[in-house]
Formats: sequence, structure tokens, C-alpha cells
Amino acid sequence: MRNQNNPSSRIHAEGLDRADPLARYRAQFELPSDNIYLNGHSLGPLPKASLARLTDVAAREWARDLTASWNTAGWSALPKRLGDKIAPIIGAPAGSVVVSDGVVTNLFKAVAAALALRPERRVIVMEGSNFPTDNYVVQGLTAWLGHGHTIRFVESDGLLAAIDPQVAATVLTHVHYKTSAILDMAAITARAHHVGALAVWDLSHSIGAVPVDVGTAKADFAVGCTYKYLNGGPGSPAFIYVAPTHQAAAHQPITGWWAHKAPFAFDRDYAPAEGTSKMLTGSQPILSMAAIEPGLDMVANILPENLHRKCGTLGETFLAALDPVLDGFGLAVASPRDPAKRGGHVALDHAEGARIVWALAARGVMADFRAPTTMRFGFSPLFLRHVDAWDAAAALIEVLKTRAWDRPEFALSATVT
Repeated sequence: MRNQNNPSSRIHAEGLDRADPLARYRAQFELPSDNIYLNGHSLGPLPKASLARLTDVAAREWARDLTASWNTAGWSALPKRLGDKIAPIIGAPAGSVVVSDGVVTNLFKAVAAALALRPERRVIVMEGSNFPTDNYVVQGLTAWLGHGHTIRFVESDGLLAAIDPQVAATVLTHVHYKTSAILDMAAITARAHHVGALAVWDLSHSIGAVPVDVGTAKADFAVGCTYKYLNGGPGSPAFIYVAPTHQAAAHQPITGWWAHKAPFAFDRDYAPAEGTSKMLTGSQPILSMAAIEPGLDMVANILPENLHRKCGTLGETFLAALDPVLDGFGLAVASPRDPAKRGGHVALDHAEGARIVWALAARGVMADFRAPTTMRFGFSPLFLRHVDAWDAAAALIEVLKTRAWDRPEFALSATVT
């Protein structure tokens, strides 16, 4: 196990850390010293600069300057300014992204806009096994519209065949929330366009971990969160992208005053703003918006390929340490083995997955569980080390060998898993 050329050894992990070009970013986060945090795919940790930024916004911009800060501190410009920082990360042109609301609201707006652009079609293609909230949003939207839309649920291997001339839009998540499998955005979008449909993408598990190029892929709309790999904070606002070709014709149904072409004219009737500004709704949550920027700035300074490469080597370190025991303890790798086809986390299936996750937490390894059997181990590239991945695997092996999960306290369920 001490052979530095053995990918399953800790000394090999130490060597990877010494050569890691992203190692310097770890010091820029507030990290607990008593655990290995493998939940960055769910909620990124706190950048130290975000704490300083929040303090300044609250103590100076809010407490001292009050409403003047909408102008003097640039509060009113935050949706576009943050959007222009996100745009190059996802391969979008300036002016095509704004930060506003949450993923659910933005997905509602994006899908509504897409369906309105294809009024003669009634089918929406989705991947049924992916994150349920996307399904719920589209189900609720189509029921509310009452136009007879149907959702064609298929899995990844049937997506291309399911996209036919009846389809108005595909609504898909780029990286699967459970398996971490990456969909081929360019191929699926090309197929949608070939039959006259539009493509809406959820990038929540992609941005900051996986290269994305909505421009080259010709995606029509995209949404995503900022609290995972961008480390924007719990519940931080999401973003929405509208392709330049649709910005004039696309309209969304939540026509709040910030989406008006002249919000401070206070006209009685709605008139849409130009471009992606029409995708805004009401006043922005300024504290949450401000907290996004430090983490976003870190990611923006790194090539997405380099972020994904480290996600891959972290995951490979974890799996190499586990491989000798997989068959003996009922573990199954639910993610693609090829790191090029895998997002930022690794999924393992086990019949006692929930209890194993709680047992790991008691040992200072924070992962999460997704029913019915999936454990997710997130390998965020900015703050994790390869020795963290190896040590987490070692803790998992110990839990399995000793059946530590089979204790009464680990049978308890939590509201949030």
C-alpha cells in the first residue's frame, strides 16, 4: 500500500496533491478541521472572501447607505454583472445570462418561453430518472397551461430516438443528479433542432465541474444553480441563459417590474425589457446575490477542463482504493467509470446506503444519500485533496468491514439527506 506507483495507495494520492495546480484554492475556504466534506455537489463550502463580502454589504451598503446602494453600490446591476461572469464559464456570449430567482422559477420561465415558441407542438421529452423537481415544474406548467401537452419520459439511451417532429422541447439535465453521467449536449440539441424542437438544459450539476459550451452546442435555453460548485451559499440565486437568436421573440410568464423595459417609469401596463433582462422578475435578494461573486470569481479564473480533470482524478483515487473490496461488500459503482463521461461526483449503490452514510458522518466523512440505495460522494475540485478521497474510501471500507452501519443510531432518518 506504500508503493507510490500504486493508484490505490495513499502515498500515490499524496503525490497527486503535490502536483495539483489547483491546490492553492483550498486555503481560500472556511473548512471544518474535523471532517472530509464530500457534499460540495449539493452545497459548496464558504469562501473566506464571501464572509468578508457579506459583512461589507450588511455593515456598509445596507446599514449605512441604505437605498442609495441600489445606485452607489451597483445593486441594480447585479443580475447582469453576475450573469456576464457566468456566461464565459458556460460558453455563452455576454448579455445572454442573468442571475435571478431560483432554478425552479427559472426553469418554469425557460420551458414556458420554449413552448410558446413552438405553439403547434404538444410533446416534451425528459429523462424520467433525473432530479424530480425538473419533472414537477414541467408537469405543473403543462397542467396550468391546459393545452394538452404530454411529457415523454425516457432514459439516456433512448433520448435521440424519442425526439421526433411532435416534440416542442427537450428539457434535460446535463449531468445526472444520481449517477453523475454526462449527456451529450451537442448531439441531443442537434437532434432537437433537426426535427424543429428546442432544447432546454439544466446545468446545476455541471457549472464549475464540467466543461459546458451552450454556444457551440446551440442550446436554446439553460438554467443552473450557484450553490454547488460555484460555492454561492445555501439557496443562492440561480441563472438563466437565453440564446441570442431567441432573445427578441422569447417571453416568460412571470412579468415582474424588473422585467419591464422602464421599471422606474411605473407604467400601468407591462412592456418587456430587451434581451435577457425580460427574464428577471422582482427585486433581487442582495445579500444572497453578493455572496455568489467570490466563489464565482475563483471558478471563472480556471479553465473548465482543468476543473473537470481534477474531479476525475479525485474520483479515480476514491475508486482505486475501493476496487479491491467492491464485490465483497455489496457495493456497486453507479457512475460511469470513464471520468470523461462523469460529472463531479461518484455514486455507489448499496442496500444499506442510508445507514452507511450516517455511519460515515459519525467518522467525519460527509456524503449524502438518494433513495432508494444511492450514496453520492462529491469531488469538488477547488478545496478537496486526493488524500481526502483516499481517506474517505478507507473510512468507507472500515464501515463495511466492521458493519458499523448496523447500529441503532444509524437507523434513524433525517428530514434532509
